[in-house]
Amino acid sequence: MTENTGPAQAAAASVPDWEQRFRAPRVSLPDWAEDAPDRALFVSNATGTYELYAWDRATGAQRQVTDRPNGTTDGVLTPDGETIWWFSDTDGDEFGVWMRQPFGGGADEPATPGLEASYSGGLALGRDGGAVVGRSTDEDGSTIYVVPAGAGAGGGAAPVEIYRHRESAGVGDLSHDGSLIAIEHTEHGDAMHSALRVVRTDGITVTELDDTKGGEVELGLEVLGFAPVDGDTRLLVGHQRRGRWEPMVWDVATGEQSELGIELPGDVSAEWYPDGSALLVAHSFEARSELRRYDLATRQLVEVDTPAGTVSGATARPDGSVEYLWSSAALPPVVRSTSGDVVLDPPGAKAPASVPVEDAWVEGPGGRIHALVQKPAGGAGPFPTVFEIHGGPTWHDSDAFASGPAAWVDHGYAVVRVNYRGSTGYGREWTDALKHRVGLIELEDIAAVREWAVLSGLADPARLVLAGGSWGGYLTLLGLGTQPDAWTVGLAAVPVADYVTAYHDEMEALKAMDRTLLGGTPEEVPERFEASSPLTYVDAVRAPVYISAGVNDPRCPIQQVENYVDRLAERGAAHEVYRYDAGHGSLVVEERIKQVRLELDFAKRHLG
Repeated sequence: MTENTGPAQAAAASVPDWEQRFRAPRVSLPDWAEDAPDRALFVSNATGTYELYAWDRATGAQRQVTDRPNGTTDGVLTPDGETIWWFSDTDGDEFGVWMRQPFGGGADEPATPGLEASYSGGLALGRDGGAVVGRSTDEDGSTIYVVPAGAGAGGGAAPVEIYRHRESAGVGDLSHDGSLIAIEHTEHGDAMHSALRVVRTDGITVTELDDTKGGEVELGLEVLGFAPVDGDTRLLVGHQRRGRWEPMVWDVATGEQSELGIELPGDVSAEWYPDGSALLVAHSFEARSELRRYDLATRQLVEVDTPAGTVSGATARPDGSVEYLWSSAALPPVVRSTSGDVVLDPPGAKAPASVPVEDAWVEGPGGRIHALVQKPAGGAGPFPTVFEIHGGPTWHDSDAFASGPAAWVDHGYAVVRVNYRGSTGYGREWTDALKHRVGLIELEDIAAVREWAVLSGLADPARLVLAGGSWGGYLTLLGLGTQPDAWTVGLAAVPVADYVTAYHDEMEALKAMDRTLLGGTPEEVPERFEASSPLTYVDAVRAPVYISAGVNDPRCPIQQVENYVDRLAERGAAHEVYRYDAGHGSLVVEERIKQVRLELDFAKRHLG
């Protein structure tokens, strides 16, 4: 066979590795219909934009479900696999309505006629064709509706409101027989720690579980899912009673709570095996994750063999096998099965590998800080170094494949990612530590890791880049103002820049989170908002600043970014701004590549 070396192949070979990593086709872990497990739904960037795809596993047929300029990622299959629900917003603003489409293809139609556009507050689909829909708006707060089967079609019954509250709340799950609804709510006013309520479909309360009451320390709860068996009233719940996330089984009919006592360090979550006899346990510890099977009858915990790295999602199939999405910092993601197969392998070029991540443990003002380090292969420090700060803040960086950090490494930079106080995965006290001194606490940890990086010979103190997106972008701008001598360049993507304006313009659920973090509204605790706002310190910024922002962003709205940029411009500070037509980030591959290219160019010009 003669090798094809035409122009297209030559052009592909000339594309740098960092761009190939973004363009390489990827797929999410397929979500399968509970009563039709051969029907699945997944997300892929195969067309250059992340969209939903239907997959008939029996025939192997795949088809693209959605096709929108700014992409689509939120979709759910009905239990019978006959219909796909997907969330339709406008240009990434996250404000929209649910649509539905037949699994085999066909016209889209409104799935919840009678309900106005809103932010999504969760969705659960019933076996009778009905649904439970959570909504959030500035005017109504959080509302939950039961949508009867056939609602809006031929005079069918209209959606019925069963819940309303000013504080944030959402749909947790719907029982297998469709008679019970689990709701996560924060009526007590702490958006970081949810309580649970189980109601009937008419909204009448059956039972409640609230770990925020009766103690100085508030503890959170989360819905992990009803047992997948008809008539079974067991609800799998995540709790923090032992200082970390772990699962328990709560029988909502009898009130019995069965804590599982899984003795593993770090956070533990779980989901049901399809027959309800066992749990698939996901264990996260020190930026890695692994899987186990927990037999509810014998209480035996058996390891599910997975490679070292990060499992981003997993599901137990009816045949007992487990499918999971795995990657490491060095190796790109793949959907694997414990049967030994690659479950879903998209066609096209594979993403080039990157370098492994190394662990660093640094003593900080609030305890030992975990940082992840990548550096150019074969190079000797000190390196120009990018501190890539994660968003959230309730999130954590892990040993998982990330095209952004890999691009910096390809260009000769070391990359340091810090799991500062506020990050998940290191216990409840670590996550909850940032209240009231928001932003300033995280930056204390970042400063400690920065000092370690310089003293260890890893980082060149004259070429330090502070960068991040979302909450990481916020910490970037705040750090440039409160630590002006520490950083050479700042790169902030979709940041909070003016905290007061951001609070008034952002989506309602984030207002609740900010009230929890800062202890009130800007009018109630103005000194805290002032102390935590990058705008307060903008006149102290010395480093050149690059900012990118989505003009439709509901999380870090554009006006508060403009306020910060105007102040930079007034004093003639070195800065550049890139505005793009999307929301909180982009689902378009070429747009994301463009943004990284602009950041790389900005850093190169200002670092020399």
